[in-house]
Amino acid sequence: MYAGVSPRVAVYAPLGLDLTEHLTRVARFNIRAAEPTAWELDIHTGGDSLGRMLAEQKPGSVVVLSGRNDAKIERIQRSVAGGFHVLADKPWILKSEDLPRVEAALDDADARGVIAYDIMTERYEITSMLHRALVNTPGVFGTLETGSAEKPAIYMDSMHRLLKTVAGVPMMRPVEFFDILAQGEALNDVGTHLVDLAQWIAFPDMALDYRTDIQMLAARRWPTTLSAEQWERVTGAKRDRPFDYYGNNFVSYTLRGVHVAMDVRWDLEGVSDTYVASFQGTKSRIDVRQGEAENFRPEVYVVPNSPELVEEVFAALRGGLDGFAGVDVEDAGGEFRLAIPEMYRVGHEAHFAEVTRQFFAYLADPKSLPAWEKPNMVAKYYVSTKGVEMAGLQQG
Repeated sequence: MYAGVSPRVAVYAPLGLDLTEHLTRVARFNIRAAEPTAWELDIHTGGDSLGRMLAEQKPGSVVVLSGRNDAKIERIQRSVAGGFHVLADKPWILKSEDLPRVEAALDDADARGVIAYDIMTERYEITSMLHRALVNTPGVFGTLETGSAEKPAIYMDSMHRLLKTVAGVPMMRPVEFFDILAQGEALNDVGTHLVDLAQWIAFPDMALDYRTDIQMLAARRWPTTLSAEQWERVTGAKRDRPFDYYGNNFVSYTLRGVHVAMDVRWDLEGVSDTYVASFQGTKSRIDVRQGEAENFRPEVYVVPNSPELVEEVFAALRGGLDGFAGVDVEDAGGEFRLAIPEMYRVGHEAHFAEVTRQFFAYLADPKSLPAWEKPNMVAKYYVSTKGVEMAGLQQG
């Protein structure tokens, strides 16, 4: 629950699995033993959900949009034009031809005095915040290398699972999730977070112009194949043959001359999602790793470039951790690992609440929304959409 937000919420959606799963999830939050919520839902089903919402709700209210990625930018634009604030999950668009619509929506929001914002939860992960702080501590990191296409200065790898749990409950995915024309491929859906973090960490508080600051180099795509039995486990639907889900992407590009490469993948199931983010500086490499060695929990490592730099980097680390009370440094043999107190380990689902609170702060003071957010959102969606389009062309 959020201070200043009415517990009574209107839900507009077609009657189907998406809606019933959402209602079940809300009900579980309301009846849980620890800190139960108290949401009251007015449920509106039927045709033209968007049109009915715009006609029946008051301008100045907040619209929260999730899913249906191919139609999302229209819903965002019409909601903003109706005078509503918009908090919309990523991605806003799937095609580069829709970039002008993102710019138009943000310009319209400014003109109408409303806030349109996308949900970048990974900025609120403690390891992302530490990564950003250390990459921008010259005594620890030096300066960002430019790298090359073969050896990028920024490399990120993210593996997500099709079978997963949300709030402790197995999540069924609607069949529509696997329609890449409607939902998107990995890069222009979950990969949006990686593109955002690359910009946010490497060039903090700096406005980027995708026309001059980004050069796309290469991309590819490949499928994850689900058997008929696996398909039923994930979706609950029957199928008599395997399904090739083209949900995996690689992309290579330059960001203000710095070489960046990303692998964004979907596997069927596993112990956890995995993640690697590596930034190469002139003094050290700084990584976030979330794999088996980390018990599938993200950790931050600082790897000095040479033995001669170890003492210098270690001494500078303390200053780079100012503002992160309790975070300590452990010698892990040739590299340093940050010891992060449990109070910072709030978990992925809590980051949605943190984004939402930040969104409400912008509503209270629209001028506090950083000016760089708008151009950098457009730059982010340029990479994610162009990368997917290049992958399709190169495969064809």
